[in-house]
Amino acid sequence: MTRNEAGERLHAGRWAIAAMITVAIAISYLDRQTLPWAIKHIEADIPIGNQTKALLDSAFLATYGLMYLGGGWLLDRVGTRAGFLAIMIFWSLACASHGLAGGIAALVVSRLALGVGEGGGFPAATRAIAEWFAPRHRSAAMGLVNAGTALGAVAAPPLIAGILAYGHWFDLASWRWVFFITGGLGLAWALWWFLTYRTPPGEDAGDGPTDGPGPTVASLLSRREVRGIVGAKFLSDGAWYFYLFWLPKYLFEAHGFDLKQAATIGWIPYAASGVGSLCGGWLSSRLLSSGWSVDAARKIALGLSAACMPWVMLAPATASVAAVIAIFSLAFFGQQSWSTLVMTLPTDLVPRSALGRLAGLVGLGGAFGGIVMGQAAGWALDIGLGYAPVLVVAASLHVAAFALICLAIPRISQLDFTGKVLP
Repeated sequence: MTRNEAGERLHAGRWAIAAMITVAIAISYLDRQTLPWAIKHIEADIPIGNQTKALLDSAFLATYGLMYLGGGWLLDRVGTRAGFLAIMIFWSLACASHGLAGGIAALVVSRLALGVGEGGGFPAATRAIAEWFAPRHRSAAMGLVNAGTALGAVAAPPLIAGILAYGHWFDLASWRWVFFITGGLGLAWALWWFLTYRTPPGEDAGDGPTDGPGPTVASLLSRREVRGIVGAKFLSDGAWYFYLFWLPKYLFEAHGFDLKQAATIGWIPYAASGVGSLCGGWLSSRLLSSGWSVDAARKIALGLSAACMPWVMLAPATASVAAVIAIFSLAFFGQQSWSTLVMTLPTDLVPRSALGRLAGLVGLGGAFGGIVMGQAAGWALDIGLGYAPVLVVAASLHVAAFALICLAIPRISQLDFTGKVLP
């Protein structure tokens, strides 16, 4: 085999790995969407009010955020292959356990367990991308991986509606089978990963520093730039998790959605989020290839992504279902374009040895932003304020997050943790 042929084979292998990770993230988002889309059928067996719904979401996000950090620690020690395998098996079994729940307490336990498992997913994905891709290609690769969130979320409404509506043909006429089937998909992926994934040959996949133990969590948090990313993720993911967990309920309650509409048009905003994932990563990589600095390429794309979000505040005053779907489609596009770029920022700032920890901190901030926003939404709805003020707040959070990144990180570049920024 010639050197050129070997290079082409390695390049193709990189993108095959990215595609495999994309499928894992798709399963993750399918799993976490099972409860929101099946909730009306679950309520026939287990009553769930707004505050209880917020409790279930918070249970998932609390352990998700903590394990996001713990998952980064785990991956830094056992490696990507073994770590991602353990993470996927655990969260798939946790997803399936929802189908055994007989009450709220059991559902809370299942949501806590699902968060523990899924919390390691994105740190594992970030680490694998850093292992296989050089910096100039990482945002595009991460865009593909982040598009998996859309694949899973797009599949959720029609798949869940199909199981609920037609499952009786196969003796599956129960919401419980929604969780058993989606959990089984994750176990199948775990086997695929175990048989396929290997550490990339040599060190030519990336060109960031890899030796040494890397900075501690404390030293990471001592840097303004790191606190800025974590804070920005807290703000932006507060909005995102509200949309993710509450949009189905909003459509059911405010716009009279039924199971048929959920299957036929409920997937559209999630499809738009997939396009956003690809566009955000593509734009940033394109700017870099055109000679723009990393700082400019990331911030231009982030600013354009944030500009898509404020339109959500118009949704409560919009009577047309088509217009509401269009508004949320724009927001989902902007959110996942934003998310792709924010997940790429750790690779721009720290050596590979610290990526798991920094990705974990970023995810922890995002999860707790989701908890705060979800609890506030449940409270506002239960006291009769309605969705309008909640959506106004959600619509403003990405703009605030972008301003925070610009203030906290005057120039995006590798940090050396001695008070300097490397050129």
